[in-house]
Amino acid sequence: MGVSVNLPRMRPLSARKSAILSVLDVGTSKIVCLVARLDPIEPGQPQRGRTHGCRILGIGHQRSRGMKAGQVVDMEEAETAIRLAVDAAERMAGVQVDNVIVCASGGRISSQHFQAKVAVGDRAVGEPDIHRVLEATCARSERDGRAVLHSLPTSFSVDGAENIRDPKGMIGEELAAHLHVVSTDAAAIRNLGLAVERCHLTVEAFVASPYASALATLGDDEAEIGATVIDFGGGSTSVAVFSGGALIHMDCVAVGGNHVTLDVARGLNVRLNGAERLKTLYGSAILAPTDERETIAIEHVGDDAGQTTHLPRSQLVRIIRPRVEEIVELVRDRLRQQGRPLHAGSRVVLTGGASQLTGLPETVRRIVGGQVRVGRPVGVQGLPESGKSPAFAASVGLLVYPQTAGQEHFEPSRERLAAAVGADGYFARVGRWLKESF
Repeated sequence: MGVSVNLPRMRPLSARKSAILSVLDVGTSKIVCLVARLDPIEPGQPQRGRTHGCRILGIGHQRSRGMKAGQVVDMEEAETAIRLAVDAAERMAGVQVDNVIVCASGGRISSQHFQAKVAVGDRAVGEPDIHRVLEATCARSERDGRAVLHSLPTSFSVDGAENIRDPKGMIGEELAAHLHVVSTDAAAIRNLGLAVERCHLTVEAFVASPYASALATLGDDEAEIGATVIDFGGGSTSVAVFSGGALIHMDCVAVGGNHVTLDVARGLNVRLNGAERLKTLYGSAILAPTDERETIAIEHVGDDAGQTTHLPRSQLVRIIRPRVEEIVELVRDRLRQQGRPLHAGSRVVLTGGASQLTGLPETVRRIVGGQVRVGRPVGVQGLPESGKSPAFAASVGLLVYPQTAGQEHFEPSRERLAAAVGADGYFARVGRWLKESF
C-alpha cells in the first residue's frame, strides 16, 4: 500500500491583475502547450466564475510519445515530446515557459464524497467556523496510494437545513460541510510530474482532464440545471457530472479512441497511421444506406504489403461500431453504479478528440439518453481554427482553471506543517534569532 501524495496547489488569480499563463496537456494521442495572456474582464460578464478574458499567445502541438492510457510508459520519449511542444509554444509567444498547469487523464480518476460536522454554539456562522468544518472534512478524505486532484465543497447545512451554498451569517447549533474529492493513483501522477520537471518546468497544479474539458465547454445554465460531460480521449474516456453549478461526480474508463484505431488496424490489416486516417476520413458509429455502395482504398501490410484493395465503407463501420458502443455502454453502466443515471431531459456534452467521430452523438443518445451536443472550447481569443475543435477542450480548460481554483479547499500538508514548526523549521529559526538578538 502506497502513501498519499501532496500535490502542488494553484494560487487563485487576482481578479484585478493580468497574468501570462502556460498550460500543458499531456495526453495519449497528443501533447499541447498553450501560452496565454489573461486580462481582467468587466463585472457582470455572462460567464459566471470567469474573472479574466483569455488570449492565446503561443501554441505547441506534438504527437504524443511515451504515453499510454494517460500514463507515462517511457520517460525519455515523453520528455522529448513535451520539450518539443513547449519549445514551439515559447517561440510563437516570444516568452520563456517556467511554470505550467498540467492536465491529468490517467491513473484511474475517481470521486468520493465526505461529510463532517462541527458545533457552532447557537451563534452566527463565521469564516473560522467554515474553515474548521472544511478542515475536518479534508481530514477524512486521505487515502493511501491516492493523490487528491480536486477538493470541492458542494454544499453546507446548518442544523439539518440542506443545500446551503454560503452559510456565513446564519445562526445555528451545528454546521456540516459536504466535500467532493477527486483523486488519482499516486504513482501515475508522480511519474507525469517527473516527466514535466525533467524539462526544467515547475508544475503549478494538476487538473483532471474531464474537469478541464467541462470548464471550457459548459455554459453556466447547463452546469446549474445539470449536465454530464463525456471526454472521449485517445487512451481513456472520462466523465464529469455537474448539478446546481457544482462538480458532483467524476469517473474514467481506460478505453478510448486509440482502441478503435487498433481494431481497424487489426481488422483491415493496415498500419496504425493508415487506420487512424481511415477512421478520421471514413469512420462512423452508425451504418448509412450508402455505405454498402461507397468504396474506400486500403493499403495492406505484411504479406500483402504495397497492395491496394477497395472495400465497401460498411466493412469499416462494422469494425468501428461495436467498440464505440462498448465504450458508451461502459460509461452508462458506471454512471448507473454510482447512482447517476441520466433521465430523458439530461444534457450530455461530448468532447475530446474521439468525440468528432461521425454518428457518435446519435449512439450516445440511443444508449445513454438525454440531449446530446458536441462541446467546443468557448470564450478564448486567438485560437487557430484547428484549435477550436473538441480535441483542444481540455487544453483550453486549463487556462480557465486558475479562475476557479479558489473554490477548492485542501488540508494543509503535514510535511509542510512539520517543516515549519520542527527543530529546523522556519518558526524555530525565527525563534532562535529573536532569542539571540534581543
